[in-house]
Amino acid sequence: MIYLVGSILFSSYLTLSFKVLQRLNINTLQAIVFNYIACVCTGAIVNGSFPVNKENVNAPWFVWALVMGVMFISIFNVIGFTTQKLGVAVASVANKLSMVIPFVFSIYLYNENSTALKIAGIAVALIAVVLTCYPSQKNNTEPGKSKQLLLLLPVLLFISSGLLDTLIVYVKNNFFNNPADNFNNFLITAFAVAGGIGLIVLLIQIATGKQQFSFKALLAGIIIGIPNYFSIWFLGRVITAYKGNSSAIIPVNNMGIVLFSAVAAWVLFKEKLSLINWVGIVLAIAAIALIAYG
Repeated sequence: MIYLVGSILFSSYLTLSFKVLQRLNINTLQAIVFNYIACVCTGAIVNGSFPVNKENVNAPWFVWALVMGVMFISIFNVIGFTTQKLGVAVASVANKLSMVIPFVFSIYLYNENSTALKIAGIAVALIAVVLTCYPSQKNNTEPGKSKQLLLLLPVLLFISSGLLDTLIVYVKNNFFNNPADNFNNFLITAFAVAGGIGLIVLLIQIATGKQQFSFKALLAGIIIGIPNYFSIWFLGRVITAYKGNSSAIIPVNNMGIVLFSAVAAWVLFKEKLSLINWVGIVLAIAAIALIAYG
């Protein structure tokens, strides 16, 4: 249970942190890059060593670590942009309702139990995504095509986050079955790839005068990076603890993140949501409950 609580709290913190970056006018790209460097350092401390070496390069999971690293930094940027443009609740729900994708994957590949309630939950989840992601006038002042383009952000987040969760389940179940297997090696490698890609992009932008180094972004990256590492670390522990039931435990995890993020955003940022958004959030909670307990 402590792993589940940890995953919910740290994952919610990440979504909320992007709103803080916006309010403090901190460069999001730099914060994300420094965040992944902090993730690598945190993982190395937890691991007791830096695992990116020749032995791990030849490991069967190394290619998947490269793929996950690219996905990490890409999705983190989408989360940040969605949060700042459409709000914490919209980003959180779009992100976490993506559990529909690993749910289907777990049933198909691992023959996990599927019930009528779970199938109904998927249908409700898709409706909830559309309603929750519809921008209210209070959160989106850009008319016409700009508003329509913003609607694509949560859809992109929904798909990409679902694929990332699916990859985590796949890697954990296929390469790190035993407690003795060091999942930290995989995590640190993936974070190093994400940080490396981001650092190259950032250095190019600084060299061409498009960006200037921000000390505030460095501090923000450290503050975000440590919880970011543990959000994935705890999720890995949750998958191991509930092995064979990922089609249920991931929805429970995501339900907690949606609830905590929405309440925290309401309390901390006074985010305003339209009636349509609230209906979507309620349906989202109902959908996750149906899938989790079906």
